[in-house]
Amino acid sequence: MDKELERSGGSQIGHPGDLIPLAPAVNLVEIGDTCIEPSANFENDCGISRICQEVSYAEFFCQYLVRNSPCIISNFVSNDWESRKLWREGLKPSWSSLREQFGDAEVPVANCNEKEYNSQKKSTFTLNKYLDYLEQHIENGHQSSDPNLYLKDWHLTRDYPAAAVYRVPNYFASDWLNEYFCQRTDVHDDYRFVYIGPKGSWTPLHADVFTSFSWSVNIVGRKRWVLFPPGEEAHLKDRFGNLAYDIFSEEIHDLTKYPHCKKPGKLYDIIQEAGEAIFVPSGWHHQVWNLEDTISINHNWINGCNIRQIWIALSSCLLAVQKEVNDCSDMDGWHSHCQVMLRATHGMNFEEFYELLKCVAEPRIVQAKGGERVTLYGGWELGTQHAVWDLKQISTTMDLFLSDPNVPILPWVSTKKPRILKENIDSILQTSRNNK
Repeated sequence: MDKELERSGGSQIGHPGDLIPLAPAVNLVEIGDTCIEPSANFENDCGISRICQEVSYAEFFCQYLVRNSPCIISNFVSNDWESRKLWREGLKPSWSSLREQFGDAEVPVANCNEKEYNSQKKSTFTLNKYLDYLEQHIENGHQSSDPNLYLKDWHLTRDYPAAAVYRVPNYFASDWLNEYFCQRTDVHDDYRFVYIGPKGSWTPLHADVFTSFSWSVNIVGRKRWVLFPPGEEAHLKDRFGNLAYDIFSEEIHDLTKYPHCKKPGKLYDIIQEAGEAIFVPSGWHHQVWNLEDTISINHNWINGCNIRQIWIALSSCLLAVQKEVNDCSDMDGWHSHCQVMLRATHGMNFEEFYELLKCVAEPRIVQAKGGERVTLYGGWELGTQHAVWDLKQISTTMDLFLSDPNVPILPWVSTKKPRILKENIDSILQTSRNNK
């Protein structure tokens, strides 16, 4: 597979004229134009950029977020993080601070040598128990006979909100997904994670939850990422439509199982160094390896640049659910039952999607009217033009949402009245246009 796919290089940003230099440090996250239209397609054929010096949020927004284009950002985004000071000694991880602060925490651990369905088998350890394993594994020289255990998806920030071990870079501060989940009182959840793994641990091929964006920063250690632009995953599915587990397995060369693998495709093969951030756009499939003993911080996130893609994926998943249980479509409450199944398979249903839009829209309506400015995670403040742009994307997405024939028949719609929210947003947008 690796011989058949095209490998593309990248460009390096950090020379005069490449991007707009960052103004003196402020907490404002702002854009220059409310008429920018996001794209779900990858528009850059020149490879994946490395951003070597600070650039303005507005330029990053236009060059990468809006264009759904991946990049690597140099370690200036993380050099002042507490985790970069406490969790490493030189180029090696340091476990003492982690043990002292979080040793009794329960953490999810995947066994990279045991496949369970199309993922890795998981169990729960205390952090101290996992670090005991990791220190012994490192002392043994990473012997292949040892279990290959990878701590994944640890909700450290959710469970220890006072632990200020990092600050979200301003480029990733407009995060609707965690803005919504951090305000919910009915569930205790978020999409902010810590990963800790030895050299050789890895994550199988996948696209991120909800087709969201993701970002990841290596606190210490190095990773190899292989990324596939949207659509390229079609070459990586078996004859039943199942995604490959490991793109470098021998099995994937069996054309009786993977008939499309013989077709040429495109991939981006990237090394992420310590301190660097990687931005993984919506719908990009990827497989990741730890090249050294590595600690990383990762977020999944949604904002106005990919919200329509999130809706398209959600509504498509509902169609798949309905097709699966179509033989029961005449039963009472079938549509509501499909929403329960959608929540179980996709992680979100239509009501939660609407509640996310509402949660994000309401404070931005207040700001657009001249009220209190929205404070984003990490202490960043949302600019008013950005708030108006966000409302514009919500309005456009709600047009799609309200035109879906599955929406009006759901029982909660009559009480939550999403059309009223849409009308309120459109009124604000009209006022904004009139004031220009």
